[in-house]
Amino acid sequence: MKKDFTRFTKRNKHKRRDKDAARRELLRAVRESGVAYDSLKLKSALDRGRRARVSATPHRDEYEIRGIFSGSRGGFGFVSPEAGGEDIFIPEGRCRGAIDGDFVRAVYHSFTDRDGRERTEGRVTEIIEYGRTFVIGTLKRERYGRRGAYLYILPDDNRLSLNPTVTDAGGAREGEKVKAELVRGGAFGLSARVSAVFGKSDSREANYAAILEEAGIVTEFSDAELGEADALSREPVTVEGRADLTSEIIFTIDGEGAKDLDDAVSLTRTADGYRLGVHIADVSHYVRERTALDRAVMARGTSVYFTDKVVPMLPRALSNGACSLGAGEKKYTLSAVISLSADGEILSLELLESVIISRVRGVYSEVNSILSGEADADLEKKYSEVKGTLLTMRELYEKLKAKSDARGAMDFDADEAEILLDGDGVPTEIVRRERGVAERIIEQFMLTANEAVARELTRAKIPCVYRVHEAPPPDKFSEFVSYAHTLGIDRTLLRSENPTPKMLSEVLLEAEKKDILMPVSRTMLRTMAKAKYSAERTSHFGLGLDTYCHFTSPIRRLSDLATHRIIKRVLFCGKAAAQYSSYARRAAAAATEGELRALMAERRIENLYKVIYMQDRVGEEFSATVCSAVSYGFFVELDNTVEGLVHTDDLPYGYIFDEKTLTHRSRTHSYKIGDRLRVRLVEADIIRGKLSFVPVENI
Repeated sequence: MKKDFTRFTKRNKHKRRDKDAARRELLRAVRESGVAYDSLKLKSALDRGRRARVSATPHRDEYEIRGIFSGSRGGFGFVSPEAGGEDIFIPEGRCRGAIDGDFVRAVYHSFTDRDGRERTEGRVTEIIEYGRTFVIGTLKRERYGRRGAYLYILPDDNRLSLNPTVTDAGGAREGEKVKAELVRGGAFGLSARVSAVFGKSDSREANYAAILEEAGIVTEFSDAELGEADALSREPVTVEGRADLTSEIIFTIDGEGAKDLDDAVSLTRTADGYRLGVHIADVSHYVRERTALDRAVMARGTSVYFTDKVVPMLPRALSNGACSLGAGEKKYTLSAVISLSADGEILSLELLESVIISRVRGVYSEVNSILSGEADADLEKKYSEVKGTLLTMRELYEKLKAKSDARGAMDFDADEAEILLDGDGVPTEIVRRERGVAERIIEQFMLTANEAVARELTRAKIPCVYRVHEAPPPDKFSEFVSYAHTLGIDRTLLRSENPTPKMLSEVLLEAEKKDILMPVSRTMLRTMAKAKYSAERTSHFGLGLDTYCHFTSPIRRLSDLATHRIIKRVLFCGKAAAQYSSYARRAAAAATEGELRALMAERRIENLYKVIYMQDRVGEEFSATVCSAVSYGFFVELDNTVEGLVHTDDLPYGYIFDEKTLTHRSRTHSYKIGDRLRVRLVEADIIRGKLSFVPVENI
């Protein structure tokens, strides 16, 4: 069998020798590649693999590096050096069996290509440590010879170029989506044993379950965790030892479907400004140190919000019950009472263990109606007790927003998709979810509370789980400058090599004027470093703040709960601050890891529902905007936020890609970023999570 299998793979490896066919195959490989690299960098790397080495003048010296290997469906890859610096391109055939995520040793050399440009290219010499331990994909059967056949897995992840041979199917059948443990070495080089079967690979249920498994999202609580939460939720709420704020006008404002209400607000005018109260569910009262619930929270890191459900960080007896600030109920809170000047400057902060009663269960859409004067009589009656406060809140918000704008805080204002489902969980419509004034008021008040708490803990030298955000890396910022200039953004706005939030905010304003805000803001987001949690204080670049933390959502975020616990134990109970330094570090690491898991799963589930929604619309036409352009095509976004690819294979003959202007053009037509056009959906691949369009006409 081994001899037949080897003969089969060799025969297929060299079956394309025609030059044009090889080029089409290369473009197709790029199309399916999941490597997250800038399009120009990726194209130039592929060009090297195709032609540059033939005319290159290699240098004698080779340099050795170690780093993480990033693979692709096309068989090529990149090594990201552990010491930093530019990624090294690894051509197909020189990866030495490395797969995406492996820690490898590689050597590389520099050369000058035929266009006179300096390039680097390398080869993997050793796999130091395996990265991936399992793969998720579709079980396939391949026949060879007269009677031979073998099973293999076609990975969902396009960064895996190898299809592992299956040595143990575990009862799975061809065409099912499976999880399989990877085995390195042996007769096949890379093989796999099926450990979980999710169902038919093109079903919603199978793809949903596979995404949760791959992201490591735990959806169930243990009996011990549930029992502990249930017992705690039945404890009566008393004001003993706490500030009694039950007579104050305090209320919540959230989305209509929200059940984990963890923040309430109050506001009064003072002689010299405002007194803003941000009252946060006292989750740390229930989740105590070294308990089953404490360990569950540390393992999860965050709640995860999907299209059709929430996977909570805490059991529902707490998240939707005892901790949630329901209207008309006494609830334990940790209150941040902030004194502000008349122009919105933070003057002082008082932290209180408190008890509140929310007067109204506010809803964003309803509050927006009240503030716009469009509310009917029933809504006016519901909000009659708090309407005066709402008007004062809008007044303060405008002052806080002005200060935020003045320091250059970045507002990408990306409208999110709202996917509407029927009773069976099938998507029926996708619309843009827009933020109104009410959403922005609460967002600004929470930001103010987070800043005030972080500043106070820093002043008092108390450990804190900070939210930090570094400035864009120089290489990525340089690429963004070139990109922005290509789109016609005023170069003087990006005149400095050291970007500031104010500078990038001005770029977004310029992009909005040119009607290209969406592609520019998304590219800018990819340029930015990722925000994370840290026990060490550094600035938050995106907000333009020197000190910032998360304090306002302890029902759904470990970071906030950890900060609450430190405040209560050190400020209120007199514990030594140094005792909680290690806890702050562990909580920051766990919160960052949990956030990354949640983001990956949430995005993939949303994309899954978008593809399912579009499956019944293959052949239909839509209005769209070109949002990015790459060598192998361009991506379009429909008016409902759905994205897909127009591939060069689907453009009429004669189109070329202009790298300088990021434009696909022919003698009669062109497609550049920001262009409006009509497209027809030709494919909706639920397994790959991809949509393919063809252009119909420009708008």
